[in-house]
Amino acid sequence: MNANNNTDRILILDFGSQVTQLIARRVREFGVYCEIWPFNNAADDKITKFNPKAIILSGGPSSVTEENSPRAPEIVFNLGIPVLGICYGQQTMCEQLGGKVESSDHKEFGRAFVQIKQNCALFQDVWLENSQEEVWMSHGDKVVSLPNGFEVVAVSDGAPNAVIANENKKFYGIQFHPEVVHTPHGKELLKNFVINVANCSGNWTMSAFRQQEIDKIRAQVGDKKVICGLSGGVDSSVVAVLLNEAIGDQLTCIFVDTGMMREGEAEEVIELFQNHYNINLIHSKSSDLFLSRLSGVSDPEQKRKIIGKTFIDIFEDCANSIGDVDFLAQGTLYPDVIESVSFTGGPSVTIKSHHNVGGLPDKMNLKLIEPLRELFKDEVRILGAELEMPEAFIKRHPFPGPGLAIRIPGEITLEKLEILRKADKIYLDALHEWDLYDKIWQAFAVLLPVKTVGVMGDSRSYEYVCAIRAVTSTDGMTADYYHFSHEFLSYISTKLINETRGINRVVYDITSKPPGTIEWE
Repeated sequence: MNANNNTDRILILDFGSQVTQLIARRVREFGVYCEIWPFNNAADDKITKFNPKAIILSGGPSSVTEENSPRAPEIVFNLGIPVLGICYGQQTMCEQLGGKVESSDHKEFGRAFVQIKQNCALFQDVWLENSQEEVWMSHGDKVVSLPNGFEVVAVSDGAPNAVIANENKKFYGIQFHPEVVHTPHGKELLKNFVINVANCSGNWTMSAFRQQEIDKIRAQVGDKKVICGLSGGVDSSVVAVLLNEAIGDQLTCIFVDTGMMREGEAEEVIELFQNHYNINLIHSKSSDLFLSRLSGVSDPEQKRKIIGKTFIDIFEDCANSIGDVDFLAQGTLYPDVIESVSFTGGPSVTIKSHHNVGGLPDKMNLKLIEPLRELFKDEVRILGAELEMPEAFIKRHPFPGPGLAIRIPGEITLEKLEILRKADKIYLDALHEWDLYDKIWQAFAVLLPVKTVGVMGDSRSYEYVCAIRAVTSTDGMTADYYHFSHEFLSYISTKLINETRGINRVVYDITSKPPGTIEWE
């Protein structure tokens, strides 16, 4: 993402926290442009050229007490701009400025409470002196000695310097995580820092992002050709429409019909993009190839890799049929990236691979265009609305690139796909009927590799178990299960069993993220 010269900027230095992207998510909500850089990819001249109004230091899994642990570039504290250190960011700021951090006997993970000792700019109109406030902690170290010029403004049971402030230099350090929803007033604290302390104007909008990305795409592509993998989901659909607006006939969309989409979606994709938008579209009917390559495969990572490789093989054939193509466009989002990539020097943990993150340019000899790579799902929907896309596409629940293949744990067969496709449609239709669909971030059915005994029509049945999943979320980074009424659960269980041959038992997944992921594989 690139801001123009008139846009205020916040720089976020990442020390490996799994929730660093949520800091950016919050900052953008305030209408302020920001970028995230790995701490070790922030050279002095690069920071100076970026010209940030303020810098935020993220959390991370390291300990500043360890040898060779990450440190912020010294220029951060010499630019004369506000700095906010969060968790590890607070600790390294203190160490680098002359304070002291030690391992704590009282570690804090999860919900905690801070006591507000005195006012500071971060607390304005949010927290009052002498109040007790709920926060979300995740630390094993604590600041035990402050650098010169700092004062303690809040404490907790495990952190005697839970919030510290140097109001003269506008340096602030907080031991908890304001970026997560589990800190009830965290968003307001961050807004105070970004808007009031850093004096950012808040004039960066999705309309501005749209134009910046169009200009960026045109500059990158020139007169060359681009192919775009179109799945029919929100992400790839928004990418396709954005590219069509930017480069028109230079774009060819390739719709690889894996045979693993939801019922009726293939037809919807063709109608919208070929007939409505008049975009160059190649429809590759490839279900037989995918099924043959997945035959006998049960391991979820192996399935993803096979799907990814097959996807690339088909793309190569389609690209060769077009002629000279230089670029491949993808709908990669930030949650995909953070779950797939551990940046050098920062120990973010790889949770699972994503078929559309990495590997494609080397195999296909194409340069990547990923205009949504820095966006969260809800921001993509806002961009889709900005592009005046049909509401039905914009509000569609997320659907993974590998499709129903990762909602069938174990071996994939045509019979299982047909059972799951029907069950999934019944489930989603019911959500619409009960006016629940738009209240849920993502909902889907999973066909388990388990058969159970049942009684249907006075006869013994031995059929599959169907799990239904529904979660609420704002960005896909964390999620909680949707609290259906027992009336709905009873209704959908009966409907699925009565109308889907092959299913005789229904269960509801009530796992949050974390510890689970949203998808089962």
